[in-house]
Amino acid sequence: MEYLNGGDFFSFLEKRKFKLGEDTAKRLAHQISTALYYMHSFGIVHRDLKPENILMTSNDDNSNVKIVDFGLSKTFGPGELCKEPFGTLCYVAPEILLQKSYDKSVDLWSLGVIIHLMLSGTLPFDSEDDRDIARKTIYEEVSLIHPVWETVSPEAKDLIRSK
Repeated sequence: MEYLNGGDFFSFLEKRKFKLGEDTAKRLAHQISTALYYMHSFGIVHRDLKPENILMTSNDDNSNVKIVDFGLSKTFGPGELCKEPFGTLCYVAPEILLQKSYDKSVDLWSLGVIIHLMLSGTLPFDSEDDRDIARKTIYEEVSLIHPVWETVSPEAKDLIRSK
């Protein structure tokens, strides 16, 4: 097994005060999305993608990422949907919270939340109350009004807003 001495992605972000430059965020988001594309091409859906389930190959800013912890993953056949309620609240897609049928796109929602966290240092739908997080995730649009978003490119903002 490969030794990954960089720790988890949450710790990586924490050491950087939960803010990365857009170029670093873009590089890491590309690696995560490429890994998701590969998994999805084999019908594997992670269903619990979050910074704690991403490991870093080193501690430096040029580290690569590896997705881990496939304990909640599922293999989907072509056109297959699922209704099982899995995931971590702050990163879970609205359709899972609504107990609707879902597909591999739930991993892309989680990736969007992770990109938001990388660029702003905050989660898009956060609260001290779990019910409030769920309500915001289901009913609210992503708000990019904090001053930190003034330095983020229009393309990155568009990616964050896309569904």
